Amino acid sequence: MKTPKLTVIGAGPGDVDLITVKAIKVLKTADVVLYDALVNSALLDFINPDATQIFVGKRSGCYKYQQEQINELIVAQAKTNGHVVRLKGGDPFIFGRGAEEMEYAASFGLEVAVVPGISSSIAVAAYQNIPLTKRGSAESFWVITGTTKEHKISNDIELAAKSNATVVVLMGMSKLPQIVQLFQREGKNDLPIAIIQEGTTVNEKIGIGTVGTIENIVFEMGLSNPAIIVLGEVVKHRQTILEIQHQYTNELNG
Repeated sequence: MKTPKLTVIGAGPGDVDLITVKAIKVLKTADVVLYDALVNSALLDFINPDATQIFVGKRSGCYKYQQEQINELIVAQAKTNGHVVRLKGGDPFIFGRGAEEMEYAASFGLEVAVVPGISSSIAVAAYQNIPLTKRGSAESFWVITGTTKEHKISNDIELAAKSNATVVVLMGMSKLPQIVQLFQREGKNDLPIAIIQEGTTVNEKIGIGTVGTIENIVFEMGLSNPAIIVLGEVVKHRQTILEIQHQYTNELNG
């Protein structure tokens, strides 16, 4: 009789190589794996070949299973088959509902564990040479959900707009006009902003502009979910690196 157990794993932001070694080790011990739409399908190759794989397809409000059904499925599969792994994009404790699933599973007597993942809030920006903190530009950063469970814009974005911190908004594309208005009210029309779609993957697209121009750029480039929004002076670092590299190349060839 196998021990009913749930391990919640962060799959990282998209690039297969950004999953952790520990996560791969745990996938090889799974009896059942429940995975989301944002998980790179190539990661499924690391799963124990005898394990049952179940796609539960959560993405931008379009669900194959509702959260309550996923919770019940975890418990049912663990009671029947043993070790259930819940594979989620990014980090399961950053707007991933991993904590909720663990609480539900624990209430039915399951052992629970978590393997942290690399969050898209940090890695996607980093892949585009955008640091969330930089001396002289930003001493801190906010990571905020763009849409609350009531499908409204988070009140924290208004607070963040008043600060000098870098602001990273996840799941916020549908609220972009409202986000822009909040920053404009604070006199930040010229604040740099980057929108990165499908970051760290081969389909990555990026739009760079300011609070005042970004909506037009999004329209022209056809940017949409899944994407992250980065607001702050640190966005300029990407262009600074490009200019340094360009100048070095010219001097080398000069």
